[in-house]
Amino acid sequence: MKLEVIMAGFGGQGIMLMGEILAHSAMVEGKEVSWIPSYGPEMRGGTANCMVVISDRRIPSPIISSPDVLVAMNKPSMEKFMPFVKKGGLAVLNMDLIDKALEKDGVETIKINAIKIADEIGNIKAANMVALGVVVGKTGIVKPDTVLKSIDYFLPEHRKAMYEINEKAFKKGLEIVK
Repeated sequence: MKLEVIMAGFGGQGIMLMGEILAHSAMVEGKEVSWIPSYGPEMRGGTANCMVVISDRRIPSPIISSPDVLVAMNKPSMEKFMPFVKKGGLAVLNMDLIDKALEKDGVETIKINAIKIADEIGNIKAANMVALGVVVGKTGIVKPDTVLKSIDYFLPEHRKAMYEINEKAFKKGLEIVK
């Protein structure tokens, strides 16, 4: 078992946190994990992506050239990474910031309105948790309860009030793929 995931979007969308939570959840479950962040110097508003590899064996290289899963939270990220998604792979696209989805033969595309859903829940910053819920629900790579514990683990003390919104957003993502 091995899953390679690229998560990408604008800085400030919680891309790195989404990847960290996924990686941490897999690590807690005893899996081999790598997480590599990549972002421009602008951070907020610039491009951001991370690579997460989860495996039951040692990971020879953390670099992903052809992901099993792509989470694209904006159009530039979709355009950059969609051509590389493996056949049989999955693309989760945030249609709030993508006017027309790229389709690729052999790749399942799940279109979500992550920002709209997060806004309805109470905070647009939880859009990343909606997307994470879709990935976890569709792949089953980690247990949802483990992810919820990781969300709590990564929230700093001054942001603990956001746990409930993040939990609801994550669960909404899980529901989308049921």
